[in-house]
Amino acid sequence: MTDIGLSSPARLSTATRLSTATPGDYFALLKPRVMSLVVFTALVGMIVAPHAAHPLIDAVSVFAIALGAGASGALNQWWDADIDAVMSRTKNRPIPAGRITADQALAFGMVLSVGSVLLLGLSANWFAAFLLAFTIFYYVVVYSMWLKRRTVENIVIGGAAGALPPVVGWAAATGSIALLPVLLFAVIFFWTPPHFWALALLKSEDYMRAGVPMLPVVAGTAATRRRILAYAVLMLPVSLAPFALGLAGLAYGLVAGIGGALFVGLAALVFTRREGAAGRQACGRLFAFSILWLAALFAAIAAERLFA
Repeated sequence: MTDIGLSSPARLSTATRLSTATPGDYFALLKPRVMSLVVFTALVGMIVAPHAAHPLIDAVSVFAIALGAGASGALNQWWDADIDAVMSRTKNRPIPAGRITADQALAFGMVLSVGSVLLLGLSANWFAAFLLAFTIFYYVVVYSMWLKRRTVENIVIGGAAGALPPVVGWAAATGSIALLPVLLFAVIFFWTPPHFWALALLKSEDYMRAGVPMLPVVAGTAATRRRILAYAVLMLPVSLAPFALGLAGLAYGLVAGIGGALFVGLAALVFTRREGAAGRQACGRLFAFSILWLAALFAAIAAERLFA
């Protein structure tokens, strides 16, 4: 599919605006609400990894991963400034609102990217730093620049970027990769499409106006609801795999099983309640619950390791 987003001059024009940025605007470039869950999953990846914890090194490593996550958010907003400007959900972000210029956001994101990778390499190991650099590259270049405006599978393929943090956290602690972080990657990978498509159903007019080929815009809402339910069903056994394989305990298994079943139930409501306020409410509930469930799932496995 060709690029159906707004033309590059709309993005470049933001570079000429005078900046009225405050520290809060630069903090907003980091997408703190979105990236907080990303950083938490990376922290859990570090907690569950078999290593002799060093509080200072681990804290610096988590900080470096947080900087890398924030850098991804800043560079994503730099690239997407043109479509952010026409979407109600994003039009008040610092660049489209004119408080930060595109050039400033680009410089800020690049400095944070390089700094975060160097800091993780020096504090933990260079394998973890490579994974962090790859995560930033994947989110900014593969997802934001390539996939987002060109294919309806943008979230499916691009979701790998958001699924990598627990692998990065594990690698920061051990310098290697094992089965458990790969399974945690798979949980987030299968969680991402139904989570994001629920929001896309609520904001489909925004995406249509911006020319972003999200699934509801291209395939329609009925197909989107079917795929939400399909991914929710697939996600349930994937989330139970760490418990089934003896890599996680009963607390994790209960959250994965009960919470995953509720997730499927809410996805089924999205599938069946397609019209009006009831349909929007079903999407909103699934979106909100998905965040709580993923956070609870990772909190459960972290607690099992911390209090074992």
